[in-house]
Amino acid sequence: MNDIDSAIGGSSARSADPGDTLGMRILHNAGWTFIYLGVLTLGFVVHQLFVTTWFAQQAQSELTVEREEQWEETEISEVVVVANPDNPNEPIVVTDPEETPDEGQQARPLILKVESAPELGTAFALIRIPKIERLQDGWNVVHGVRTRDLRNGAGHMPDTALPGQPGNSVISGHRTTFGQPFHELDALDPGDRIEVDTALGTHVYEVRDFRIVKPTDTWVADPREGAWLTLTTCHPKFSARERYVVFAELVFGPNAEAIEVMS
Repeated sequence: MNDIDSAIGGSSARSADPGDTLGMRILHNAGWTFIYLGVLTLGFVVHQLFVTTWFAQQAQSELTVEREEQWEETEISEVVVVANPDNPNEPIVVTDPEETPDEGQQARPLILKVESAPELGTAFALIRIPKIERLQDGWNVVHGVRTRDLRNGAGHMPDTALPGQPGNSVISGHRTTFGQPFHELDALDPGDRIEVDTALGTHVYEVRDFRIVKPTDTWVADPREGAWLTLTTCHPKFSARERYVVFAELVFGPNAEAIEVMS
């Protein structure tokens, strides 16, 4: 009898165990839910920071082939640049600044070489920044800034000038995902060099200024006198709250001399 009572008593004790109450079961399930959410969040972060970067880096080889093919197909036209805007047919007069040229002295005209615009989504340029290690060997630039364009390379804004041409050429790139080509963009200082290769050759820019602006500050893409390169990326790192913008001016390249006369 005592054994039966003991068994019954033990059963009652187990039934009354706080661990089996509804509240504890809810807490237990909630704990596992948070663990699952944590794992999913961690997986998402790993995917965004590392997996997308790995795929973007692998895609560089394919984009290199595409870019080289694009260079072979690019049509290049020539425009004669003259010092006198009132008479475009008059050749450039090249003189020594300390000397007065003889009447009628003429020299070679300056030629502005113009590239045909690439198709949207096509790799057409290579950007190198010697100061930034990840960009010392270059990163392909795709014509376009759509989501799929920026997944593999930096993106050139279609409504802006091509690199090496008069105006303002705008190139955007990810900072923390998809290869993060512009991760250290804020390391650039005035005077640092940026090189962009296109079908024409190498265009060398020199950093003049940088700004932190709002995403709605579209004025950074406005046309400019001379030849400029504007690089944009998200700011701060791991956030899209603002934009970090670098402004660089063309100092050397196939069109540098002609553009200087035009400015």
